Amino acid sequence: MTAPDPQSQRPLRSLAANSPVRQAHWRALGLTDADLLKPKIAVVNSSSELAVCFAHLDGVAKVVKDAIRAAGGVPFEVRTTAPSDFITGAGRQGSYILAARDLVTNDIEAQVEAAMLDGMVCLTSCDKTPPGHLMAAMRLNIPTLLVIGGYQASGMVDGDPVDIEDLFSGGVGASLGKPGKHAMEDVTRNAIRGPGVCAGMATANTMHCVVEALGMCIAGSAPVRANSEKMFDAARAAGARIVEMVREDLTPRRIMTPGAFYNAAAMVLAVSGSINAIKHLQATATEGGVDADLFAIWDEAGRKVPTLAAVRPNGPVRIEGFEDAGGARAMLKQLEPLLDREVLVASGRTMGEDLADATIVDAEIIRPLDRPVSDGPSIAILKGSLAPESAVVKLGIRDGTRPEAFEGTARVFEDTASAMKAIAAGELQKGDVLVLRGQGLKGGPAMGGGASIVLFAIDAAGLARDVAFITDGQLSGLCLKGLTIAEVAPEAAVGGPIARVRDGDRIEIDVAARRLDLAVAANELARRPAPGNAFPVPADGWLGIYRRDVQPMATGAVLLDLPVGGRD
Repeated sequence: MTAPDPQSQRPLRSLAANSPVRQAHWRALGLTDADLLKPKIAVVNSSSELAVCFAHLDGVAKVVKDAIRAAGGVPFEVRTTAPSDFITGAGRQGSYILAARDLVTNDIEAQVEAAMLDGMVCLTSCDKTPPGHLMAAMRLNIPTLLVIGGYQASGMVDGDPVDIEDLFSGGVGASLGKPGKHAMEDVTRNAIRGPGVCAGMATANTMHCVVEALGMCIAGSAPVRANSEKMFDAARAAGARIVEMVREDLTPRRIMTPGAFYNAAAMVLAVSGSINAIKHLQATATEGGVDADLFAIWDEAGRKVPTLAAVRPNGPVRIEGFEDAGGARAMLKQLEPLLDREVLVASGRTMGEDLADATIVDAEIIRPLDRPVSDGPSIAILKGSLAPESAVVKLGIRDGTRPEAFEGTARVFEDTASAMKAIAAGELQKGDVLVLRGQGLKGGPAMGGGASIVLFAIDAAGLARDVAFITDGQLSGLCLKGLTIAEVAPEAAVGGPIARVRDGDRIEIDVAARRLDLAVAANELARRPAPGNAFPVPADGWLGIYRRDVQPMATGAVLLDLPVGGRD
């Protein structure tokens, strides 16, 4: 069984491994002699009964597999871990969430690469599966498409729409004795009304839009209502197209070039998406050996790209409205003059060719470049004596309500619980800079969810406009309160300057100058004791492996000891 597929432009990988034993195994699964000569496609499914983010994906997998068979391929469904912030974020202070991103990538390698399959379709859903899938696509470099799993339906309370943002922020406020407009029981019962990812332009929908901007899905796929006919149409189209991509040898490293990463950065800036997209894109580039510094790309794009949509948590527009206005495809059309239009996309055409027939349904929701919602950047990269490598600030819609310059007195906390206690006791004062450290890649480990809770607590206490917040941890994509700077690198656990900040130090933030500085003399800072190696969150098992092997933020926090651009 070594004859090549007659329609293929290259030998199929799967045929090179067609030993008698392998043939026997697959015949026992029902494959025919003809099937053994066809392209073998992995359908990567993170279906899980733990979380609504993934609960519907078995139905999507069936549609994709049927389409692959109809197109002349043979599908094999394989499973990976399924990280969901609000469910599997319960243990070890949320440390499993980011760490699971890389577990998804390694799950795929251990099955798809090990079996020498020819291509894959990844059913991508909650925050960490899109980057996990993109990273695996780059690592394996076999034809790959992502199918967007869609966002959850939300509900109403007393005529007011409520969604996951109301639930998350309201829950933190209620815990501090600051109840919202509606009873939490009513919000809890109505905020999530079906399967899919968080509504709003949080990390999941941001990454879904990124997938489209990179050209790694069927055009017009994101965002999308979960289990809608539009979602299933895209799934069918992906199943058919992946077989063609295998025959064309259209691989991820031909699609995800430096120009594609610039396009993705422009997309996130235009929708004022989640800051988490930066490290996920950098990790994807690192996995593929692409010589692309996403932090530099972000700074470059941020000086050109304004905010063109005001989707929650940035403004009043619901994610349904953004989809109905044309979604990511319409946003790319509005951004077209700023994009690299020559990059290849999954259709096999260039981005410019693919956008030729794109339309903007509602130019009030997805604005043109000459009539933006606000000037950019919606996200900026800061550096300085407190962040020698990088730090990230989300500005959202720049309407003057959020300070962009701040000088204040440090109040330092080593863990979330002590920061929350101080906020609840009213110990935080106007002009303070709350510094929460030990939340980073190694210190967290894996940047658990504690920083987001502290930010919502600052807001609930009515201090979001008067207190700055700095952390070496990450933030949920739902977070957009006050002047908040996250992912300070180097982190405290590896001896970054943030480890030596003391109560009473002066900290200076200047977004316009892209600066984050600690007003302490270098020789004084050097005299201060170095941080110890005592981590607040135990990390054995998988978390121990992650803490040991995770690389700096400049790589996107990959587990491979490779410099950016270092893969062959």
